[in-house]
Amino acid sequence: MSNYFRITAYHPTEDISAIIDSNGMFEKLWQFSSYLIQKGFKVLEVGSDEKFRDVNIEKAEYDNEHIILRASSKGKPVYTDGKVEVEGKQYIPEG
Repeated sequence: MSNYFRITAYHPTEDISAIIDSNGMFEKLWQFSSYLIQKGFKVLEVGSDEKFRDVNIEKAEYDNEHIILRASSKGKPVYTDGKVEVEGKQYIPEG
């Protein structure tokens, strides 16, 4: 069973934001969040593939050994009209 998760995170020390997906590496969403927090990130948005809608990011292929960096940029993510944007990549978190 594949567990597809997406997190938007901000690393205050490095002043970078990222949209990061996991498709099979973690069994639970909290495990993915915990992993990023241990790396110094602040988790801003979390969700399974049932809790977000893609705008211009396609879902990643199954990979149970890696997290998948979908977008990264200097500064914090931009929020506009319910969409989260990092380096031109957008999605809509729901619920």
